[in-house]
Amino acid sequence: MSRTPLAASFSPDYTSARARFRAGALALGCQMASWPVDQKGPDGQELTIDLAILGDPNPKRAVIVSSGLHGVEGFFGSAVQAALLEETLGGFHPGPGTAVIFLHALNPFGFAWVRRVNEENMDLNRNFLRSDEQYTGAPDGYAELDPLLNPPSPPPAFELFLPRVGWMILRQGMPALKNAVAGGQYEFPQGLFFGGHSPSKTAQVLDAELPKLLGGCERVVHVDFHTGLGKRSTYKLFVDHEWGSDGAEALAKAFGADVVEPWEPEEGVSYAIRGGMGSWCKARFPNMTYDVLAAEFGTTHVVNVIRALRDENRAWQWGKRDDVASIRATAALREAFAPGDPEWRHACVEQAVHVVEQAIEVISA
Repeated sequence: MSRTPLAASFSPDYTSARARFRAGALALGCQMASWPVDQKGPDGQELTIDLAILGDPNPKRAVIVSSGLHGVEGFFGSAVQAALLEETLGGFHPGPGTAVIFLHALNPFGFAWVRRVNEENMDLNRNFLRSDEQYTGAPDGYAELDPLLNPPSPPPAFELFLPRVGWMILRQGMPALKNAVAGGQYEFPQGLFFGGHSPSKTAQVLDAELPKLLGGCERVVHVDFHTGLGKRSTYKLFVDHEWGSDGAEALAKAFGADVVEPWEPEEGVSYAIRGGMGSWCKARFPNMTYDVLAAEFGTTHVVNVIRALRDENRAWQWGKRDDVASIRATAALREAFAPGDPEWRHACVEQAVHVVEQAIEVISA
């Protein structure tokens, strides 16, 4: 018997993950729907965002469990959903007026093609701007970093990237560099962390469909799974509350003060972002208590993550899909966001399932 059985929750590709998600949801008697995003996968398959509802279809209190907003991170988020549907929630029946809502592969293009972004190179967690915000601008310092982050050529076999990044860290400091790089930019369409010039198909789908799902809700706890940020095999729950606020304190009490952290541009693990889905959801539903927990699970050092993103983007933009450099870059990106190590997979899925169990306790109280 394997020491790490939860590692088996991972699927090898988007198509397998979607089939497994739907089979698990059907076995539990979930109500289901699929929303096409008008894109095709590598084998020509239709790509969809999939919905499953366990419990009341018109809930007053709901937990939302979403995966794959950053495509390649869907390997992990989908594994968590598989573990929940196939094991943890077997025999579980939400109480009257409550539901667990699963959103599978919010960025199915990125999941299917093993990219973090969608078909327009959009980082979807920078694309959810509110109606009073413009899809323009870039963080201070991004333009200066663009030649380093987004060179217009395929990735070479060898280059002195790490020393150059080390020099940038020494010169600017890690907090300033994180915010300059990852805060969300709208001026470099082929660059990293591009938020788009208009709402993505995913944003349009959620804008149309979430009000139908949550129209009667009073309380929502939305757990959105991510990887690639933080210490390996540990997690943080990033929330849209200020330090010391009642909202932050309540979530810390429910989920653990050691893991709940407001987005912190200076001293914390995270960085300030524009266009985040969590802030958009809270603004979209002002008449309910809507908490989004961006559940980030650490994989490797942030510099390694940036390098993987940079190389994969260079390969996609300037290389050929089937050449050695592109294949190597895609594999490195996948490893940076969904490590193959079975012990990492087991530990992180186990922790993620526990977070969802805590969220269910919150809405059931």
